[in-house]
Amino acid sequence: MPAYAFSPAAVPTLPIVGSDALFPVHRIYCVGRNFADHAIEMGHDPSKEPPFFFQKNPDTLVHSGATIPYPKGSTDVHHEVELVVALKEGGEDIPVARALDHVFGYAVGLDLTRRDLQAEAKKLGRPWEVAKAFEESAPCSAIVPTGICGHPDQGRIFLKVNGETRQDGNLNQMIWKVPEMIAILSTLFRLAPGDLIFAGTPAGVGAIARSDVLEGGVDNVGEIRLTIG
Repeated sequence: MPAYAFSPAAVPTLPIVGSDALFPVHRIYCVGRNFADHAIEMGHDPSKEPPFFFQKNPDTLVHSGATIPYPKGSTDVHHEVELVVALKEGGEDIPVARALDHVFGYAVGLDLTRRDLQAEAKKLGRPWEVAKAFEESAPCSAIVPTGICGHPDQGRIFLKVNGETRQDGNLNQMIWKVPEMIAILSTLFRLAPGDLIFAGTPAGVGAIARSDVLEGGVDNVGEIRLTIG
């Protein structure tokens, strides 16, 4: 065994529905503006944009049911509920027709965003990491294997804040479907087992505050709950 200068960080993991095994997370990819109504509410024309991606660090994962502090450095943190795709196989240049063979299962995630810092980064033409890849910015539910949920391509995706519905859409509104996301990503990165893909959010994103309780879900996949401390 190698000698480390200090103890290495633990591998980030997610629970798996129906199993005692844990899903080890490799990377987290996020698809931007993948619902037309959300792209429009953010001031963009979804008919003129190819898909684009950004990343969150695996150690930003938070399990459903957690309480997290309000993110530092921001006064305008937004919620974005998303379908999460978990890969069991990787590769490069994966054909669309074979892309679903690489999927282990699905989950429900929240892409928490420091919107004020994102707006400043956009204005200055800078990367989005400070807005997207901060601590506890990727809450995620347990992963449901495809043997249980299949490959959901339609069904309600929603988010409530303190019991009030904020986001309410359908997976069939996604511009880029799951096979296309995987295929396109694999032309840009060497995908690997353990990769997660946050698949985009419907319209209705908005600010959260201290003491808020967030509850979201995706039909036939699961639900997520998060409390802001």
